[in-house]
Amino acid sequence: MTTHLAQAVRAAARLALSMAAVLVMAGGASAAPLRVVATLSTFAELVKQIGGDAVEVSYVAPPRFNPHFIEPRPSDVLKVKKADLLVHGGLDLEAWRGPILDAAGNPRVFPGQPGELDLSRGIALLEIPDQPLSRVMGDIHLYGNPHYWTNPENARIMAQAICDRLCEADPAHEPAFRRRLQAFLARLDRKIPEWRAAVAPYRGQEVVAYHNEWPYFAQFVGLKVEQFLEPKPGIPPTPRHLEFLEQYLTTRGIRAIIQPSYQPAASSQVLAQRTGATVVILAQNVGELPGTEDYFSWVDDNIRRLVEALGGPHD
Repeated sequence: MTTHLAQAVRAAARLALSMAAVLVMAGGASAAPLRVVATLSTFAELVKQIGGDAVEVSYVAPPRFNPHFIEPRPSDVLKVKKADLLVHGGLDLEAWRGPILDAAGNPRVFPGQPGELDLSRGIALLEIPDQPLSRVMGDIHLYGNPHYWTNPENARIMAQAICDRLCEADPAHEPAFRRRLQAFLARLDRKIPEWRAAVAPYRGQEVVAYHNEWPYFAQFVGLKVEQFLEPKPGIPPTPRHLEFLEQYLTTRGIRAIIQPSYQPAASSQVLAQRTGATVVILAQNVGELPGTEDYFSWVDDNIRRLVEALGGPHD
């Protein structure tokens, strides 16, 4: 009897250890962070702001490159293949999004599935075409200008959408997601008046941009952008167009030329030398320039650079 009892005790102990191992594994699986892949670094930053430690987030497009035309790497395809959630800009922002989805073959993040989040939904889009388009017009966006994330007002809509989708994907962390959303929105509510006040002395002024990627930011700060160094979207500056812009800037007393960090700056610099305007390099995405490592420092830096260009000494 003693032998049988000892065997029974050992068997029960082994069973208990096995059950404990199963429970630990199950608990670990449920506690594992959601794997989120964002197309842009700014979208990834918003996911981190809301998700905190409950998400593992990465992005595909390096912020120092034109987000329209990057070439995803095999490691990017692998990240999308393993993703629980893909956060993207929608519209025709990422020309490479379809191919990377096809290569990854992850049905969870296909369009219309629970693991896909299109941040353009709910945004009041600008420059929606009202006439038939052709390639003669350059790289015209079919659904409206897709650079909507550069207006901090739209961060409210994007953050809410991200929070809602994270809550659907991970209900256990919903209270934490909601708290982090409210903290983000509260900070945004404090910063927006500060950003607008900094640019208020220059409201209504006109600037020239290299490419038409700033209408939402211009709307936010109250500036006008009507001319671009590109004679047509996606077409590099030509000598004839630069001659026109030289007269245009001089006649109107335009003080700033907005230059992207990832486009050649030679034409902007020549135009600035001829007209006395200042070239101001703005970051389109978080992490694009030093000092723009999170959402708020990114907007802070763009506002600072713009104010310095508009308010600094000019010839």
